[in-house]
Amino acid sequence: MVQLDIIEDNPISLVEMQKKLKAIEKRDGQLGFRAEKTKEYLNHFVRLKLKEVQELKTKMKELEIPRLKDRHIVKIADILPEDIDSLKSLLSGETVTVKDEDLKKIIDIVTKY
Repeated sequence: MVQLDIIEDNPISLVEMQKKLKAIEKRDGQLGFRAEKTKEYLNHFVRLKLKEVQELKTKMKELEIPRLKDRHIVKIADILPEDIDSLKSLLSGETVTVKDEDLKKIIDIVTKY
């Protein structure tokens, strides 16, 4: 079995993954089975363009909410929750607690997209 070393661990959004898959497909000519299935999934669920996702992530980072990490911001940008309850359920699987006023700020930003 091959030993892999993780060099970098950065969360990426679905639209960024879609862009990377397009680059791989262009380079290789075709995608493998799993990559093709991933591409189908992304084509079905990606709702925003890359520029919009980057703007959304920047605006959420500018809020400077304590304990809200990049992976949480990426997850919010991918799912685009419409209300506070869906945002709470999105973050319920994580070990992060966010104040209600911060949740409201996040929803106010997300609803613009």
